[in-house]
Amino acid sequence: MAFVKSGWLLRQSTILKRWKKNWFDLWSDGHLIYYDDQTRQSVEDKVHMPVDCINIRVGHECRDIQPPDGKPKDCMLQIVCRDGKTISLCAESTDDCLAWKFTLQDSRTNTQAYGYGPYYGAYPPGTQVIYAANGQAYAAPYQYPYAGLYGQQPANQVIIRERYRDGDSDLALGMLAGAATGMALGSLFWVF
Repeated sequence: MAFVKSGWLLRQSTILKRWKKNWFDLWSDGHLIYYDDQTRQSVEDKVHMPVDCINIRVGHECRDIQPPDGKPKDCMLQIVCRDGKTISLCAESTDDCLAWKFTLQDSRTNTQAYGYGPYYGAYPPGTQVIYAANGQAYAAPYQYPYAGLYGQQPANQVIIRERYRDGDSDLALGMLAGAATGMALGSLFWVF
């Protein structure tokens, strides 16, 4: 796996709302990891962009936040996560902010799945990657052949299971119905 983008960003702490300088790495599998410093010794937190991120706000779209002293609002960036967490960031310049925005948006939608399992590099052909709520990737066989960009989409399939009958009342009712049928047929055969 390789870095897609790395660099310094200011991050607002969640409790004290202070701005702290962190080193950020965006990996090709979509993981955004931030550290205390550039040595990458102490991980502060990580976000799996395709799974956790639901929105990216930039500039004046950022809510309930003031930029650090000396920085314009155009340098602001917010990552809104599925669990309700919002990561507020500030770039060095507006150009750097836009570069981060486009790179993060691209990682949300165009992430290649690299192997976490025994495949060492990529999942084998014919598999799809399914992400669990905790971000763990699972490879599953893909059921439908690729029909092109605008090809026919697969239909939803509904599987209906019959009710399993194991109650004693169903057995007793069946025996009663069988006895009544036997008596009716028996009296019919005595006539002939």
